[in-house]
Amino acid sequence: MAEYQLHCFADSGHAYKPAIMLELCGADWEPVFVDYFNGETHGPAFRALNVMGEAPVLRHGELTLSQSGVILDYLAETLGRFGAETKAESREIWRWILFDNHKLTSYTATLRFLRSKAGGGESEVTAFLHRRTANAYAVLDAHLADKDFVVGGRLTIADLSLCAYLQFEDEIGVPFADYPAMTRWLARLRALPGWRSPYDLMPGESVPAV
Repeated sequence: MAEYQLHCFADSGHAYKPAIMLELCGADWEPVFVDYFNGETHGPAFRALNVMGEAPVLRHGELTLSQSGVILDYLAETLGRFGAETKAESREIWRWILFDNHKLTSYTATLRFLRSKAGGGESEVTAFLHRRTANAYAVLDAHLADKDFVVGGRLTIADLSLCAYLQFEDEIGVPFADYPAMTRWLARLRALPGWRSPYDLMPGESVPAV
């Protein structure tokens, strides 16, 4: 058994955040497939693992953690990479992780699901989510206009959090063409040694629209 077990599935951007960190760190880890689309997270066995009924879940020895931001923070501490070097950096990293969770991932993940998984077509809801997603892209693009990475001039868990759902550009349906700084940043991340896409890194396949 590997030192770290990450309960995850390839369609999950949230799970990709710790998965790509573990991979880039060269950690001894293994993915444990979560059959999300067949309801595994609603079953008693998974709820015993995470009462919130969400993936990812990280197991490390006797410790079990959920919520991608918490897992990233823990991995930065235990693996000694991609974390903050000062208290000010820590606050800035968490500012961007919270922005990701509330203003970027929350909209991109929902829009992606409606457009590429649920199969319901366009609606007032998808139009609203499209606008909110575009607004979040614009904020990130403006921040990155004169930066290689989000915080501190180097790769941190803020980058790994923010980039995760942006791996699904075509499924989200908000093109990156108007966001050149964000696009350059994503290319920079994908050029890192050991970088892999969600579908190459975690078990499962992209689930098509119903």
